[in-house]
Amino acid sequence: MADDMPRADEVTNLTVDEVAAGLSDGKILLVDVREPNETSAEAYPDAVIVPLSAFDPAAIPDPQGKQVVFACRSGRRSITASVAAQDAGYPYTAHLAGGILAWKAAGQPTKT
Repeated sequence: MADDMPRADEVTNLTVDEVAAGLSDGKILLVDVREPNETSAEAYPDAVIVPLSAFDPAAIPDPQGKQVVFACRSGRRSITASVAAQDAGYPYTAHLAGGILAWKAAGQPTKT
């Protein structure tokens, strides 16, 4: 799906298992770029929310050595966010492939 997006090749696809392990190990800062109406209904347990509609990579908290990984519903907006962050000079090149749909399909928890 994301392969047809411009510059998708500049973004690293991480699997649900890779992201879940990185969160568990304290090595990943997950940044959810979905909109407030989406995140209020269901959210990743440990993500910070920086909606794509008003995306400013400067609004992302200092990752303090963690890898910044973007996430959304299906993996498209997270690619857009990563490319935008890179364009602004940030080294944030990873996203959760498949988004929260893949996250839930893999049995990972969400919060409501």
